[in-house]
Amino acid sequence: MASVLYILDSKGSPLIYRSYRGDISQDVPSIFQQRVIDEEEARITPVFEEQGHIYTFVRENDVYLLMVSNINACSLQQVAFLHRCVSVFKAYFKTVTQETVRGNFVIIYELLDEMCDFGFPQFTEEKALREYILQSTFLTRIMGNKTTLAQSELPAAVTGAAGSTPWRLPRNYKYSNNQVFLDVIEQVDMLANQAGETLSSEIVGTVKMQSRLSGMPTCTVGVNDKILFDRTGRSGNTVEMEDITFHQCVKLNQFESERVISFVPPDGEFTLLSYRLNDRIQQPVKVSCTFTHHGTTRVKVLCTLQTKYRTSLTANEMEVYIPIPSDADHPQSNSQTGHLQYAPQVNALVWNLGKIAGNRHCSCSAEFHLPSIRSSDIKDLSKMPVKVRFVIPYFAASGFQVRYVKVSEKSNYVATPWVRYVTQSGVYEIRTD
Repeated sequence: MASVLYILDSKGSPLIYRSYRGDISQDVPSIFQQRVIDEEEARITPVFEEQGHIYTFVRENDVYLLMVSNINACSLQQVAFLHRCVSVFKAYFKTVTQETVRGNFVIIYELLDEMCDFGFPQFTEEKALREYILQSTFLTRIMGNKTTLAQSELPAAVTGAAGSTPWRLPRNYKYSNNQVFLDVIEQVDMLANQAGETLSSEIVGTVKMQSRLSGMPTCTVGVNDKILFDRTGRSGNTVEMEDITFHQCVKLNQFESERVISFVPPDGEFTLLSYRLNDRIQQPVKVSCTFTHHGTTRVKVLCTLQTKYRTSLTANEMEVYIPIPSDADHPQSNSQTGHLQYAPQVNALVWNLGKIAGNRHCSCSAEFHLPSIRSSDIKDLSKMPVKVRFVIPYFAASGFQVRYVKVSEKSNYVATPWVRYVTQSGVYEIRTD
């Protein structure tokens, strides 16, 4: 529960001020300026106590969003609410800066009145807010000297918008073809040594959904039994997800008891859930690279690549970046698969394999000259990692799998579900020392 919300510029001067309870003094901005802006901001936590008040803030570009409470309120809730404010503001005017705040202060005040009531966060679903608060609002038309508006032009009240499903307003959604699209997108971050052993790894996954459903449907998504979302009953062939974040539409009680994801979806595109995995990750692509010097000026590099995913799958945009010194002359290369190209702007040989199927093994070699070779030159090369970039459609590296998607609605229409998987590289590096 917050007493006041400020939007401040980079110097601590108020741009927007909204008091919800009237129990906070007017010297809050000066105290915040002395504590945060005038000192080293990096040393200040986003939640701190000063003179009996709890300060919670986030920074976005050159503005601060600040909530102040005189009681020990839920700090995590306030931080989440401020980030939701930033997200909603971006949906209306793209970026949140001093200039955009000043140019849209009428809309911001209207949004804050709907999003927070008496200091309690209420209504933060941006798609639903857009139904009631438009860029050209009632107040902005008045300020534009259009003062003779009919009563019918007044915006509708947000009656019941903060009910059980504020993300899907009670309106008549109609689609000729009722469809649900699910995209399981996983990013693999990997660091391996020259022997191919994994040093650190992580998968960051998101499940994006696009809903084109009529009425007020209830969707149920079942995932494979291999996936665990906690540590209870873990067996040797399971994959444990961490940092699971569901969209607010998901019925968490039902998920905890039945292990199914049930929800009334928002209309359009949204992120159903996100997760992280850093245990038992298999390398979808293995790369090994060695540097050897011949004579006093010649260096030879040998690179091998092995794809570890299924033979029926094909990766797109497979590229390997092999580091070479900036003073190397134009390398001579040889590759039976793909082609090697010297990229001096990134000091690397780029091995472009394009599309490559699973369970393949291929290699390339290159030779280049340096003005002179010292033992430290080879050591410096060995410290620079080989980087890999790829996209693998129809593949989830974690083993995450959607088993079924069910849609139920009182009109009993038949909805068509579509599920798509893709795994792509993040920071995927192989050491050469």
